[in-house]
Amino acid sequence: MALYNINVNGESHQVDVDPDTPILWVLRDNLRLLGTKYGCGIAHCGVCTVHLDGDAIRSCAYPISAIDNKKIVTIEGLSEAGDHPVQKAWIAHDVPQCGYCQAGQIMTAASLLAQNSNPSDDEIRRAMNGNLCRCATYTRINRAIKTAAKDM
Repeated sequence: MALYNINVNGESHQVDVDPDTPILWVLRDNLRLLGTKYGCGIAHCGVCTVHLDGDAIRSCAYPISAIDNKKIVTIEGLSEAGDHPVQKAWIAHDVPQCGYCQAGQIMTAASLLAQNSNPSDDEIRRAMNGNLCRCATYTRINRAIKTAAKDM
């Protein structure tokens, strides 16, 4: 075990965990931030996506010992009121079906739009590649990202 000082959603926390502990489990088990979900456990499905200094990362495969002083943002920290343009567009386009993958999808889309405010269809497809939706709402996801891009 080792002590880590981490910043999650703008708040400082100290956790005592094994250095190999994935960020996902620190968020869920230590900080009780349950919005980030467990999917495949090998960084292939995108369900566990969070931001690390603004970049979308798969928290299930990223050890806590590798974050240095970078800031983590989860779906809970994306917007206090749940009114981030991507979240609003998700609602407007009625994207969620079962909803399991949505936090990861939204975090990946928000990271894309923070880095590219007017992505092409190909850029959206590349950025979202690997975020799997078992309900196959990909067409609505792409439309929501286009709408959010206009509002950012």
